[in-house]
Amino acid sequence: MDVDFVAERAVSPVTGVVRWVVVDAGSFDLHTEAVAFLASLRARGCSPNTERAYAGRVALYLSYCRMRGLDWRTPGFLDLAGLQRWLIETPVQHRADQVRPGAVRYRSRGTANAVMTVVGEFLRFGAVHGWVPAATTALLSQPKLLRFTPPGFDTGESGQRRQVEAAVFRFKVTEPGYEDLSDEQIRRMIAAAPSARDRFLIALLACTGLRIGEALGLHRGDMHLLASSRVVGCGVEGPHVHVRRRMDNPNGVLAKSR
Repeated sequence: MDVDFVAERAVSPVTGVVRWVVVDAGSFDLHTEAVAFLASLRARGCSPNTERAYAGRVALYLSYCRMRGLDWRTPGFLDLAGLQRWLIETPVQHRADQVRPGAVRYRSRGTANAVMTVVGEFLRFGAVHGWVPAATTALLSQPKLLRFTPPGFDTGESGQRRQVEAAVFRFKVTEPGYEDLSDEQIRRMIAAAPSARDRFLIALLACTGLRIGEALGLHRGDMHLLASSRVVGCGVEGPHVHVRRRMDNPNGVLAKSR
């Protein structure tokens, strides 16, 4: 399909702050409501990576609506169901496919679920501001009775909390689980790393399970690698690192967790 709306990286000429916006690919006009939605993510403290991902998914939804002649504010049930199927049935063009002509790729059901989740958040945000009718957001969820509850979940005295709102447009997917690298694979990666910095990062990620953004956001003062750090005022025993969410890291990384 022709891309009608795209997510673009915007840099303030005054402050240099990076933001993400959605623009009409033909006129380069900002999509006002989508930009307001992305701004709300920043106000909630979401990471730039989250903002970038959401911008692309909102742009995809708006492009789909224009292609089908739909008003993005008032999609019907069949329109949203059609979007859900279209996401997994339409080939996706990747940059790597330019190197391998003829390669055909499709979105997974998990990816389609992620897109539909953002579409739902965007429409609910629009409803709060009066752009989207309540009838539209009513299509997004339905009551569901929990047969099994997580440990510690309070179902109420008469089980009234077993009924929750569940997303309507969501594929059932099997969780693939996690695959760990073996000790030997980790040793080989460390041995192949070209610098002491990279060797340290691989070892740090393997030993602690930090996200890459958390690791790249560490400052020297966050790393207490001696047996005791009491001399610097830290009561945590043993070698450890402190993960802090900073908004002004020179490399622009931001820990996802607050």
